Amino acid sequence: MARGSYQQFCPVAMASEVLCTRWTMVLVRELVAGSTRFGELRRGVPRMSPTLLSQRLKDLEAAGILVRTAVTNEPGIFEYLLTPAGQDLKQIVEAFGIWGQKWIETQATLENLDPSLLMWDMRRNINPAPLPAHRTVVQFRYPELPANRSDWWLIINPNAKVEVDLCAKDPGFTVDLWVTTDLKTMTAIWLGLSRVQDAGAKLLVDGDPALIRSLNQWLGLSRFAGEKKIAV
Repeated sequence: MARGSYQQFCPVAMASEVLCTRWTMVLVRELVAGSTRFGELRRGVPRMSPTLLSQRLKDLEAAGILVRTAVTNEPGIFEYLLTPAGQDLKQIVEAFGIWGQKWIETQATLENLDPSLLMWDMRRNINPAPLPAHRTVVQFRYPELPANRSDWWLIINPNAKVEVDLCAKDPGFTVDLWVTTDLKTMTAIWLGLSRVQDAGAKLLVDGDPALIRSLNQWLGLSRFAGEKKIAV
């Protein structure tokens, strides 16, 4: 898979040849998190070019980490599914994330801000249980961003095929809750580096009072938010 070789029999070296090419572990993170289609993977790695994404998927398939399968009744659509070898990488991805959460200092973490990645991950971790049984629409607004990237809509509908969806353009539904903040504040909350109640005037919430009261219950935080930060 890798163009070069460490030429060592050590299993760490051999695994590195497969997994340590640029973007590969980030792509594996998305696959482990449940993304299976090309479009979903692109949203999870928004700074990765489609050409490189295609190449890395081919590399992972050649390495036996995933299989590419046609979707029944959807001509031309494929899914990328982890093999047992790929599923076994879940514990490695989690260990990477736990280490990064604990030991990468906070300022460095919050220098790499990306609204599309943040909102995509928030979508994945939304807890619909405390929300109404009907469609709920939450609009997030980041005023400091350009107009084409400042507004995002989370649509939670337990009766839909996709229970939690994300839109970067106005879906045309009535909004139940508006959240206005800056990207750094929201990223810090999602990572567990800050709390909603500590954001003060940096986080403005307006709309359905019941949704506001249950915000901490349904808001999707990072899988690693509960890990204690050691580096400061």
